[in-house]
Amino acid sequence: MATPTPSSSGLSCPIPLPHKTEITVGHGGGGRLTQDLIDRVFRPAFANASLDAQHDGALLRLPDGSRLAFTTDSHVVSPLFFPGSDIGKIAVNGTVNDLCMCGARPLWLSAGFVLEEGFPIATLERIVASMQAAATAAGVSIVTGDTKVVERGKGDGVYVTTAGVGVIETPRTVAPASIRPGDAVILSGDLGRHGMAIMATRAGLEFESTIESDCAPLVAPVQALLQAGLEVHCLRDLTRGGLATALVELAESARVAIAIEAAKVPVTEQVRGACEILGLDPLYVANEGRFICFVPAAQAAPALEIIARTAPGGPPVIIGRVNAAPAGQVTQRSVIGADRIVDRLSGEQLPRIC
Repeated sequence: MATPTPSSSGLSCPIPLPHKTEITVGHGGGGRLTQDLIDRVFRPAFANASLDAQHDGALLRLPDGSRLAFTTDSHVVSPLFFPGSDIGKIAVNGTVNDLCMCGARPLWLSAGFVLEEGFPIATLERIVASMQAAATAAGVSIVTGDTKVVERGKGDGVYVTTAGVGVIETPRTVAPASIRPGDAVILSGDLGRHGMAIMATRAGLEFESTIESDCAPLVAPVQALLQAGLEVHCLRDLTRGGLATALVELAESARVAIAIEAAKVPVTEQVRGACEILGLDPLYVANEGRFICFVPAAQAAPALEIIARTAPGGPPVIIGRVNAAPAGQVTQRSVIGADRIVDRLSGEQLPRIC
C-alpha cells in the first residue's frame, strides 16, 4: 500500500507506508521493515545485553571465564538447488559464518526441518548429504535436531533451521561496539554471486558463463586473522541485504560514519549484467561467502595478505574507512566523485534467497 506524493510536474511517486498490523514479505528482506519488526516486537520482549549488541550471534561468558558464541538462522531458499549451492549447504555455512563473525571457532550445529507432506525423500536425502559435506568442510558436527511435518499445501517443500555454538579463543571482543574511527574497511571478495545465481535460475537468464553462488565457510580466513594477532575490531558476513545493509547496521550500532568508494567494490561482469537486467543494485544483493573486516588502518596490509591467502572469492580490497561523524551514516563516493547516502532497503529486493 502506498500514498501518492504530488510533484511540481504533476507526476506522483509512491511512498511505502509502514505495515503495522500484519507481516509482509518485506519484513524478511533484511531492510527497513526487518529492523522495524525487530525494534517493535522482538527487542522489547526479549531485551538483554547480548541481544542489544545486535551482532551476528550472542557472545556468552561461562562461569569459568571462557566465552562462547551462539547463533541461529532459518533458511527458506527457492529454488532448493541452484548453481554453486543449495538449501542444505547454505543452512550449514550461514550458521558457521555467523559464529565466525563473532570471532569464534565453530564447533557444533543443530538442524531443524519443517517438511511438507508429499516432499520427496530422495530430495531430502540430497539436502542432508549436502549439509554433511558442508559441515565436514567447515570442521563442525551436526549433533542434534528436530523434524516436523505439515499437511500438503501448508508449507513450501522444506524449511531448514540451524543453530550453532562456537568457542571464542581470542581475548579481543570482535563486535560492532569495537569499531573505531580510522579503521579500514576490507571486503573479502566480489559481490552478488549468491543472489544472482538464484535469480538467474528463476528468471531463466543465460550468460556466457554460469553465475555460481559464492556459498562457502569463512572459518579459515577469520581464524588466520585472529591467530596472527591482528587487532580485528569487527567482522560481518554480507548475507540478507548485502554489503549496503551490513554497513548501515554497523554504522548505527557503533555510532560511527562509514565512507566507501564505488570504484573499489568488485562486481563481476556477469553479476553486474544480471543486476542491470533485473533492475537491482549489487550493493544490496545477498552473498554467502563474503565478509567485511574492520581493522586499524596501520594493520590493513597484513590483513589483506591473510585474507587473500585464505578466503574464497578474492582478491580482497580496502573499500573505505570509518569516520567519527556523522554518527550512523554510510556514504558512497561514485566514480565521478559525487557522494550519496547509502540507506536500508524499504522492503524486499530479492525474496527467498537465503
